[in-house]
Amino acid sequence: MFTDIQQQTLDIDWFFINDNKIGFVASGGGKLPNSVTNLDEKIGVISSYFRNLPDKSKVIINNKLEEIKGSTITENYLSDFVYMAKRGLYVFDKSSLNNFSDLNYHLVVKPESPLELEKLPSDIFQMINKTIYTGNIEQIDSITINDIQ
Repeated sequence: MFTDIQQQTLDIDWFFINDNKIGFVASGGGKLPNSVTNLDEKIGVISSYFRNLPDKSKVIINNKLEEIKGSTITENYLSDFVYMAKRGLYVFDKSSLNNFSDLNYHLVVKPESPLELEKLPSDIFQMINKTIYTGNIEQIDSITINDIQ
């Protein structure tokens, strides 16, 4: 189980499902949903699975990103997020880095051709299927962990 100290000091990759789509979130020292805190070492297995998928999609960068971040967006900032979106994931980042009490994440980039949940191996599906966003991922620029079941 991830402790509050670990959550505050680590940038933990976590994942959620939305209908037949998958979201990827970089925690940036933020509080994790309860369903994610219980994954502990399994989070590395999940992350490794997605990171080792081949490119499958072109990506769409959030056109409000500079406004959200309040600064110029660099290629260095985008590189890992684009990498994950090319695998078909909707990608979010912590809006206020290292602010544990702030529960907000913003959309960085999304895939043109999303990876379908039904294409996942059953072991990966079983690890992420308890972390669910019930809104419409196609229509959002941000989420909070309160939006995650």
